[in-house]
Order: sequence, then structure tokens, then C-alpha cells
Amino acid sequence: MDTNTLILGAGFGGLELASRLSDALGPDAGVTLIDQNEGFVFGFSKFELMFGRATLDEVMHRYAELVKPGVAFRRERILSIDPAARRVVTDRETYEAQTLVVALGAEYDPGATPGFVEGGHEFYSVPGAIALHDVLLGFEGGAVVIGVLGQPFKCPPAPCEAAMLLEEWLTKRGQRERSSVTLVHPWGTPVPPSPDGSVAIRQRFEERGITFLGDRTITHIDPAAKTVHIADGSTVPYDLFLGIPIHRVPAVVVESGLAEDGWIPVDKTNLATRFPGVYALGDVTSAPVPKAGVFAESAARALASYLIDQAKQTADFRPFDGSGSCYVEFGGGLVGRVDADFLTGPQPRGPFVAPSEELAREKAGFATTRDRRWFRA
Repeated sequence: MDTNTLILGAGFGGLELASRLSDALGPDAGVTLIDQNEGFVFGFSKFELMFGRATLDEVMHRYAELVKPGVAFRRERILSIDPAARRVVTDRETYEAQTLVVALGAEYDPGATPGFVEGGHEFYSVPGAIALHDVLLGFEGGAVVIGVLGQPFKCPPAPCEAAMLLEEWLTKRGQRERSSVTLVHPWGTPVPPSPDGSVAIRQRFEERGITFLGDRTITHIDPAAKTVHIADGSTVPYDLFLGIPIHRVPAVVVESGLAEDGWIPVDKTNLATRFPGVYALGDVTSAPVPKAGVFAESAARALASYLIDQAKQTADFRPFDGSGSCYVEFGGGLVGRVDADFLTGPQPRGPFVAPSEELAREKAGFATTRDRRWFRA
């Protein structure tokens, strides 16, 4: 099947790109969007699942409801990618594209950390977050350790959010006095590009008695002894271990030859790969920005601008600026925000907006506006 623009992956990047091409080109956009999943779930909604604040049905945005002009969605599993020929084979069809965009994100490799599968739980995937809710309901208190098992990893503030929200969960269930919460992190500060945001998080940790162990590299988990082992030879005991697994590109990307040193290298202005007519967005790339949905969305804006420029023969291309706002849940219904900028200045910047209920409402509106823009005509 021939198609104008073939987008692999309907996450932040894929949905934003398809939406913008549709809005600019209408029924002539000629976009085919492929994803193997039933629908899209915002990363922050996994906390809703983890703590039982919402069901999967309530947080899923189903692709079957996508009605953008010029965009055809296909729920299929990608079997192979030939970037030189811009040919993609799925479990149902073979596609040949004029423009190919790879936005398949990063996958998790729990088995890459010895002992993690047997001795811990992850909350970064939808199934993991749902399964962890049942674990939390059965937990009666004790030493809780949250560990970042490798880098880069998605959504840099998320481990800190998990610690603050879990501490709140234990308090509400009357288990806080017999419990401890510790975050083991490879970075020396919670959010390096945002000194003010890091200070606010550390202050919240101190207020709530949460321990931050920075500059620590976890080597393995010992499920029998219930200990987390650190590269410096130290150990941290746990009763409940929650881990952020090591990330990697999907196997189909590795097999395609697109990846180098683990990720797809791209031109940081227009997200082009070394293959003509092939681009990559978001977490699957080695673009010099964090692996987070808002930066995939920002990259999609730049690529859409570039492709629309080509289609309309205009000169309105706006390069990727590496900017995005990350919301941070502090518990108590309060949400802060880091307004990050990674590419427009001499060094990354992350001004911080203090936690408030107003930002909590703004965060809820963020999801609503994306749903309308991505799925509605």
C-alpha cells in the first residue's frame, strides 16, 4: 500500500504530527498512523492507575475515536522497517511511504537488571501500574525503595513524584509510622536543569521524611535478602521495591539499522535521520532533550512545520527548540511545573513554578486540550 506520510507510533509525537498535518492539509494530508495498542494513555495517568484514582477505561483515549481529516489509523503490529526503501511490513499489510516517521518510543527491559523481575515491581507501563495497585492494597507497611535502574529514562520528575505520592498513600492508610520511603537515583539532584525545582522537591522530601540517595548506580537486586545493591558496595534494605526499568529502543528499530549507540540519531533542527525521507521523533531518538512526551510533542511541531513547508512550498519552517513544560505532583492536590528549554540557549534551563491547586487544574486541562486536538476534527 502506497501512502504519503507513514507514522509509526501514536504517542505524543505521532499524534501531534498527524494532527498538525491534518489541520494544515485537510483531506489531502495522506497520513497513515500505525500503532499496535488500543489507545493512548498519558504518562501521568499511570499514577491514577497505580493509586486506584481512575480505571483504565477512564484514562484511555481510544484510537478508534480518531476522526482527523486525511488521517487513517491502523491498529497493526510492525514486523520490519526498511528505511532505505521507506518500506514497512506489519502483521496485516506492506506499506511504501513517500515520508516515513518513526515515533515508536522507548521500551522497558526489566530483565537487564539482575533480580528486578523476581524482587521488584515497575509502574512505568500501564499493566505494571495496574498490577502495582493490587500490590499496594496488600502492603502493610515497611521499607519502600524506589530505584532508577538506568538512564536515560522517561519523564525525569516521575521517580520523585512516585516517592511523594506513595508517602501520601501510606499516610492516608495509617501505615506511615511503620514505613520509610527512599529514592535511589543516579543523579545528584532531582531535576538537574531546574535548580529551583530540585530545591522544592528536596524540601518536600525533608518535610515528609523521604530519603533521597543521589549519585547512586544500582547494579542488582537480591530478592532473597531483600536488598538493593549499589555500585559503591553499599546496600539498601527493602520490603517493597519499585523500579524504573532500563530503557531501550524496540527490537524492530534495532533490526532496521536506524539505531546507533542505542538510539536513532537525528538532525536536531528537523528530526531527519541519515536516510532520505525518514524522520524520527521522541523517546526513540538520541535528540539532546529528556525522554518525555512534551519534548516529543515539541519535536513533532518542528517536523510538521518542515513537512508543511515542503508541501505548500512556503518558508515558515520553525526548527525544533527543545522546549516543554513538565508538571510535577507534590501530593496534597498540589502540582508544580518546570518550563524547560534545552536548545535555544547556551545551556539547558528549567524555570520552576511553585506547586498550587491552580497548576493542578492546568494539568487536567493539558490532557483535555490534547484529546480535542489529536482526536477531533
